[in-house]
Amino acid sequence: MDHALTLQGVTKRFGSFTAVSDLSLQVPKGCIYGFLGQNGAGKTTTIRMVMSIFHQDSGTISVLGHSDASEVKDRLGYLPEEKGLYKKMKTAEIVAYFGKLKGMDRATANDKAKELLQRYGLGDWLDKKCEAMSKGMGQKVQILGTIVHDPDLVILDEPFSGLDPVNRDVMRDTILQMKREGRTVIFSTHVMEQAEQLCDEMMMIHKGRLAFAGTIAEIKAGRDHGIQIEYDGDGRVLRQLPGLDPTRLNDNNKSAELFLKEGEDPQEALRWLVDHLTIRRFDIREPSLHEVFVRTVAEKDAELAAAGRSR
Repeated sequence: MDHALTLQGVTKRFGSFTAVSDLSLQVPKGCIYGFLGQNGAGKTTTIRMVMSIFHQDSGTISVLGHSDASEVKDRLGYLPEEKGLYKKMKTAEIVAYFGKLKGMDRATANDKAKELLQRYGLGDWLDKKCEAMSKGMGQKVQILGTIVHDPDLVILDEPFSGLDPVNRDVMRDTILQMKREGRTVIFSTHVMEQAEQLCDEMMMIHKGRLAFAGTIAEIKAGRDHGIQIEYDGDGRVLRQLPGLDPTRLNDNNKSAELFLKEGEDPQEALRWLVDHLTIRRFDIREPSLHEVFVRTVAEKDAELAAAGRSR
């Protein structure tokens, strides 16, 4: 399989702190790939190494077949976590400016900027300054600046951060459109719902180390199946459910994901729930990515603690 990105044994240290340790992964061309992890797990450091902003201390990185991202910079689109616009510039000017930085001639960049802004619903803002835009609109302009030069690989660091529900949907649709156009898209997030909706494949990094990688089906394989319910009533009663594993209760107010202790009968649980809540939906299904993520964090922390005690 042809890969847009390959990391092999990559490590990055800052003084005595190891931010990324022995990380290996492969991102197939033409897919949407998620970098998952808690804040501070090493996602942004990994992305900055991919972009040759940081250089790894050991291991190898191949970006579109090249060991240095600067060799293929005009084929890359990158939206950093620290986002910002030149507030006094007009929207069409700034999108075109990003295109010119990637080697586009002036006329082509100007025409493409206007075409993109029109296509993505910002045609009325062509000649307005960025300082007048909402945060969501500004983020959309930055995305257009990232893709104006038709990159093969687009890397988005926390692209959903700070967006309202409407603009999250716009961002999701933009990412899906990039895939339809044949681009490879990598985005980092610590919100599992976004990853589960969008990603073809993903990896999770925890405290600098790879925790898992693969398709959603591969990642969920072998995991306990849970009970998902939608209900009306006081959800606090869920913790009294006989046979419940309380460490794995994910209650989102009117919907919840439950896991029973080994040997407990889900039908008995249903009968108890009906006596205590109004149950609108009851499904036994595979765990959500959120549940897999939370359990993986707990497992990896336990492994690290045990390794520390054995030293």
